[in-house]
Amino acid sequence: MWLQAMPEEATRSEADFVQKVLAVPPPAKLLDIPCGGGRHSLDLAARGYAMTGVDISPIFLEHARGRANASGLSIRWEEREMRDLPWEREFDGAFSLGNSFGYLTDEGNAEFLKAVARSLKPGARFLINTGSLLETVMPSLQERAWMKLGDIYFLPDRRYDAASGRVEVEYTFIRDGKAETKKTSTRLYTFREFRRLLEEAGFSDLKAYSSMNQELFQYGAKQLFMVATRT
Repeated sequence: MWLQAMPEEATRSEADFVQKVLAVPPPAKLLDIPCGGGRHSLDLAARGYAMTGVDISPIFLEHARGRANASGLSIRWEEREMRDLPWEREFDGAFSLGNSFGYLTDEGNAEFLKAVARSLKPGARFLINTGSLLETVMPSLQERAWMKLGDIYFLPDRRYDAASGRVEVEYTFIRDGKAETKKTSTRLYTFREFRRLLEEAGFSDLKAYSSMNQELFQYGAKQLFMVATRT
C-alpha cells in the first residue's frame, strides 16, 4: 500500500524540505531512517548526496534496490531494526519521515533517538516527522473511517488507552475482494515529552513546525516536523 501511496511530486517536495532544513550541500552523507521503499533516498542521491537507507523490511529494501539499480544510483541499503545503528559520528544529517516514530516501547523510542544522535557528527541536524502526539491526534480523533490508497481500501478502528498513553489501531485492508487485518500500537507523547526525549538523546536547538512551510507548531496541527541539532 505504501509503495503506491505517495506521488512523485510529494517526494520531491519532501526532499526539498530535507535539503533545506538539514542545510548541508551534496556530497554530504545523509541517513534515511527508516527508509521504507527508499523514495527520499533515491531523490536525494540523484541530487548528489551520499545516502544510507535503513529499514527492517526486506520487501521495501528489495524495491528500493531495484529502483536504485534502474536509475544507476549508488546507495547503501541496510536491513536493520531502527535502533540498530552501528555508526558513530558518521553522518552530516539524518531524517525520519512518514510518521515512523512511536511504535516501540517508551524505552525503545528513546533508544532510537539516542542511536540517531550517536550516528551524527556534532552540529549535524536531524529532521523527524510525526503525527503521533497528543496535540495532533486527540483534537480530531475519529474511531473509524474508510480510506483508499491506490487500489487498496482500508478501515482503521482506533482506540485510545489513557493508562498506557497509546492509540491501539486495528486496520482492515481490502484488495481484489480479499480482506486482511493488521494491528498497530502507537505511543502518544505530549509535545513537551517529545522535546525532552530529543534533549535527553543529545539534541538541542529544537525547531518545531506544523508543515513544510515552516509555520510554528501548535495544538491541533496534523503533523509535527522537528529539526534538532546534535550537540
